Amino acid sequence: MTTQTDETLDGILAEIRSTFAADFEPLQVDDGTLQVLGIHDMQRHIDKLIQTKTIRDPLKDLPLWAKIWPGSIVLGRMLRKFAPEGKTLLELGGGCGILAMIAARYGFARIVTSDINRDALRFAQANILRNNLQDRVSVRYLDVADSEETKLAPNTFDMIAASEILYLDDLHRPIVKFLERHLTPGGKALFCTDMARLKPHFAKMAAKTYSVTEGHIGVKGTDDAGREERRVYSILILEKKHV
Repeated sequence: MTTQTDETLDGILAEIRSTFAADFEPLQVDDGTLQVLGIHDMQRHIDKLIQTKTIRDPLKDLPLWAKIWPGSIVLGRMLRKFAPEGKTLLELGGGCGILAMIAARYGFARIVTSDINRDALRFAQANILRNNLQDRVSVRYLDVADSEETKLAPNTFDMIAASEILYLDDLHRPIVKFLERHLTPGGKALFCTDMARLKPHFAKMAAKTYSVTEGHIGVKGTDDAGREERRVYSILILEKKHV
């Protein structure tokens, strides 16, 4: 499913706000500002999910996709180092689309941000429209573990990127297979993961098929309580070998 580009922002917001108390807030990125749709009083929303017994699998049922993950910003900025002008980019597990919106500044010919959560896709589409990026970024449902659901043409993307997705062990093998099908020859996949959630066995698995390099980036920021903290992120780069 690709979200229709002729939907209006007001219409999408009306649909979102029938479930979530949400509004846009500014996010400073480099020399510019993005307007990002966020959920007000997240704890109250989570309490409501608990009361209605909606949460069966916390990783899937909690609105983690609505959080601005610092790794998405780190990786989004890093993409400009890979000569993006004219290339195609797919973001996996994009949530509300932060990485894709940052990458849109750097000259990609086409960007697709994807997720398996329908609410995440609505938030991402609202963000793209609010920031006038609909000519460069599109949104679609995509499940790397379900090839029948995906229905993407092979060898489609020059780059594939994802932030904080490798903590899901069950996705490791499907991701490797997905990259093999959908990266162009010589294409690259980049994964950003907080070192606290790093799963080294993914790199070992991927090295059987791809050229793999890993780097680390330290980032200063603040935690949810406003305290200063420093996080270190692993940047894993997989390059598809030319046939």
